[in-house]
Amino acid sequence: MKAIVLAAGRGERLRPITDTLPKPLVRVGGKPLIVYHLEALARAGVRDVVINLSWLPDKIRTALQDGSEYGVHITYSDEGPVALETGGGIFNAIQLLGPGPFMVVNGDTFTDIDFGAVQARAANHAGALAWIVLVPNPTQHPQGDFGLEGEQVVERQTGRFTYSGVGVYRPEFFEGCTGGKFPMLPLLKRAIAAGRLRGQLHEGEWCDVGTPQRLAELDERVRARVR
Repeated sequence: MKAIVLAAGRGERLRPITDTLPKPLVRVGGKPLIVYHLEALARAGVRDVVINLSWLPDKIRTALQDGSEYGVHITYSDEGPVALETGGGIFNAIQLLGPGPFMVVNGDTFTDIDFGAVQARAANHAGALAWIVLVPNPTQHPQGDFGLEGEQVVERQTGRFTYSGVGVYRPEFFEGCTGGKFPMLPLLKRAIAAGRLRGQLHEGEWCDVGTPQRLAELDERVRARVR
């Protein structure tokens, strides 16, 4: 299975840090965020990784090169100066991801999600268009995104969880899409309406590194573990 790590965003809420540094290269515990994902993908047996680019793309290319240092081979999908959002970015790279299911990882989060275990669970649901990982709602997103009934992802107003940005998708999930900038949410809702979105709840480490304060708190937490 191949994977795409999403790294094109501007990181507005992390300014001024991200004025000169792409958000996925922000360091936590002395290591760029995106490197944790690359190493975790390699441990899960994923060797072919696509990284989408828009904001400060050359800095990401220079930092990561071909990925061999981390046990993977990186192909870059450059979107140009205007990022295509999550849906458009993945769809723009769809030919690089091959004909089968592929993993999606949001490059600006920090997590201990076991990517290999996610792949294994997704493989048992061939009829689903996607398998996504949900997490308990963080303080900055208390309303959550979706409900979970067993392994069925559902829309409801209460008892919701937050989408982690990690999932396994089939190319058919993007059926009918055309190139350009578009979000993922309408496609996720379409899959839910068709009864073809499955998922799991991860209650371990997950942090959306969205503000300087959250970054500083996470960095302190990670550094404390290795003292």
